Amino acid sequence: MAGEIVSSVEMLRKLVAFDTTSRFSNLALIEYVQGYLKGHGIDSKLVPNEDGSKANLFATIGPNVPGGVVLSGHTDVVPVDGQPWVTDPWTLTLKDGKYYGRGTCDMKAFYAIGLAMLPQFLKAPLKKPIHFALSYDEEIGCFGAHSLAARMASEVPKPRVIIIGEPTMMTVVHAHKGSQSYVTKFTGFEAHSSMTHLGVSAIHFAGEFIHYLNTVQEELEAAAPKNSEFMPAAATFNVGTIVGGTAGNILARECEVLWGYRELPTRPIEELGERAKKWLKEELLPKMKAKHPAAAIETELRASTPAFSPEGNDDAKALAGSWSGSNTVGAVVYATEAGIFRKVLGVPTVVCGPGDIAQAHQPNEFILASQIDAGEEFMKRMLEWCCRN
Repeated sequence: MAGEIVSSVEMLRKLVAFDTTSRFSNLALIEYVQGYLKGHGIDSKLVPNEDGSKANLFATIGPNVPGGVVLSGHTDVVPVDGQPWVTDPWTLTLKDGKYYGRGTCDMKAFYAIGLAMLPQFLKAPLKKPIHFALSYDEEIGCFGAHSLAARMASEVPKPRVIIIGEPTMMTVVHAHKGSQSYVTKFTGFEAHSSMTHLGVSAIHFAGEFIHYLNTVQEELEAAAPKNSEFMPAAATFNVGTIVGGTAGNILARECEVLWGYRELPTRPIEELGERAKKWLKEELLPKMKAKHPAAAIETELRASTPAFSPEGNDDAKALAGSWSGSNTVGAVVYATEAGIFRKVLGVPTVVCGPGDIAQAHQPNEFILASQIDAGEEFMKRMLEWCCRN
């Protein structure tokens, strides 16, 4: 692999071929990237998870000085299970100016372009460093970014700007909502379905909780800001999965609800979750226990991704805009690792990358070939800036 030279498309082809669905390890992809960097004389550092089954990676190209650029991307992708793919999701396929494959848009293309341009980075008279930062488990809660950002804060000279390369069609995003998710387990008491007075259906009470979330949603929508950058403007709840029950003629003993919300940057990320837990404890649980003392409700925080606020990111907006050639600056409702990196490293940050978020998580996910070209132009202009004093 010494000195491997590949195009952006060929690098994307290699990265897409790694099935890095979040439930699997990402180590095969990380080891490939580490070897590719090593072949060009670049050492990288890994930040593994607790059991060593996954890892973040960061590496520096150029002088080990402050003022550089961080190119950040996540290595995991969402599942393809049950989706009607026309092409093989793990084989990059070009059709009608579109490259199909899982992760093409979200978001392997961004760092595929950066990695493919590594030889150009190395030949250039860099005055400022370029840092790669690849994380694990972004899709299920940005789990890897916390430890990655912490290690980089302690070991990398303070950068000038951080670019989170999520798909924005190369426009600049300076704010997004935060995301918080929970698992709530309802424990009832089994009885024959004809003898409802003897038991507690965990599913029925889980349904009351979901109704409560819907009423809070209506309240939030009524109070939503009128001139918001976000669409929808209010914080939003979602119930992702409900699992419970054993048979049609038994009151369900257990029901587990995976739920969460997207909160505005102007509000504390924990507030809605604490409000819901208080309602569960003070309103719903007493009703369950009144039917049977064995009833219980337990709620655990599953993942927390801080919102990304526009304050303090003007430098990043100006630079990313000049590199992308876009005059558009906006906000999005999906969460990224931007809030984590901004908070931990204290560096101006933006989200800007090739591809359309509308294609993310979809069957037959694709990225336009023209967006790969646009990503390359972004990297070239960034490189020119890194070579100036």
